[in-house]
Amino acid sequence: MRLATWNVNSIRARVDRIVDFAVREHIDVLAMQEIKCKVEQFPFERFEEAGFHVEAHGFSQWNGVAIASREPVENVRTAFPGMPGFEKGVESLDAPQEARAIGATVGGVEVWSLYVPNGRALGDPHYFYKLDWLAALEQYTRESLIADPDLALALVGDFNIAPTDADNGVPQIVQGFSTHVSPPEREAFAALERAGLLDVVRPLVPTGFTYWDYKQLRFPRNEGMRIDFILGSPAVANAVTGAVIHRNERKGELPSDHVPVVVDLDLTGPDDDDRPMIF
Repeated sequence: MRLATWNVNSIRARVDRIVDFAVREHIDVLAMQEIKCKVEQFPFERFEEAGFHVEAHGFSQWNGVAIASREPVENVRTAFPGMPGFEKGVESLDAPQEARAIGATVGGVEVWSLYVPNGRALGDPHYFYKLDWLAALEQYTRESLIADPDLALALVGDFNIAPTDADNGVPQIVQGFSTHVSPPEREAFAALERAGLLDVVRPLVPTGFTYWDYKQLRFPRNEGMRIDFILGSPAVANAVTGAVIHRNERKGELPSDHVPVVVDLDLTGPDDDDRPMIF
């Protein structure tokens, strides 16, 4: 299975480019974030013509997630247990949920396409919402892997966190003053790893960014951030045979400000082979 994640920053604006990439790179499962449309506005036909099944979750021109797969998409969910909502001035337990998660089983793998809240600014209500959202995700992950240690689980998407200083190449983003790099956010990311997940791309692609702002020549200056990840359970991590960050997708006409991150999985290979081990 070739699994990819991509914050597409508007599916309707970039559908041709996205589908062309998926076909050219022989993607089997593509998790998308920031589709920025209602479900009825999603360009299903273009994907179906290319041989994909699609499940989408979106309410408006903000947020939104989707999964496109060459195999049938089963057991679709649009929230994980305990996932909080957000509305300014409303307590999180009563706030409406945003379209930030869609999970499904594809080819025996439980895949979640996730668009983690941005946080906006340290101390902003959205920042605490982000931390609550990540805490609920960690709890779901931990409980799932305790219940089934052999579960093939992949949490993929835009996490809006640069877990290490090497993942932040933007001079203006400074720990202690900015979201994405604050200690609580990094601790929340680390908690997902302690719950049993591994960054399955980093061992094979140790450096490289996945996002560059459109402003201030960030891409030509390579002032980017690594905030898009594929986190896998041991069953997924042990199946990884390759990984790539498609930096060149930030170039050309109408690029997203994020690029695809891709892993190859051999989910049926023998136990004793020469595949690279993640841990």
